[in-house]
Amino acid sequence: MKIFIASDLHGSAEYCRQMIEAFNNENADKLLLLGDVLYHGPRNPLPDGYSPQEVVQMLESIKNKILCVKGNCDAEIDECLLPFPVISNLGAVFADGLNIYFAHGHGDAPLLSDGDVYLTGHTHVALNAKENGHYHLNPGSLSLPKDGSKRGYIVYENRKFTFKELSGEPYDELDIDAERERSEQAEQVEEEQPAPVQVRRPQTVRRKIVIRRR
Repeated sequence: MKIFIASDLHGSAEYCRQMIEAFNNENADKLLLLGDVLYHGPRNPLPDGYSPQEVVQMLESIKNKILCVKGNCDAEIDECLLPFPVISNLGAVFADGLNIYFAHGHGDAPLLSDGDVYLTGHTHVALNAKENGHYHLNPGSLSLPKDGSKRGYIVYENRKFTFKELSGEPYDELDIDAERERSEQAEQVEEEQPAPVQVRRPQTVRRKIVIRRR
């Protein structure tokens, strides 16, 4: 399964159009949206080409391929307008032996096990990190990237997550199998290293000085 992962459109018809173009070029099976689809939010400026109505119309053409989770800027009226279901808090995809959980990221993280993958948006900053044994990934924001993040998305296929700019140019990746192999090799090297030699300190013999009087 090939999954196209994107977040935080915030009602930008311009970047929605570019996202759908990239999605079609990737020939992905599913489009996973990590929330904040239509509304720009009270703390954000209006993104380029802000037009929630146009965004709804464009997403209509691929509605059967979309999985979407609710963001902190998504209201009930947005859920009524969007032509696909919006999962309230947390969703999951189980593929290729991986547990892939996804949420917008403004709430508490679920209980995750070693090797699980957790996908979030919300911060508008791309992230590729390992935290307490699980992998935490964020594609950043399509319309309003922050802190120098790329304007892009993530593609998942065959246990590999590839970070790409909207042009399709890759700039980072997480290969689950390669990561596990590196981790196993590091553990093996650590086990094979000889135990440190304990250096015995010379014993200090304290002698009592007896002064004899004549």
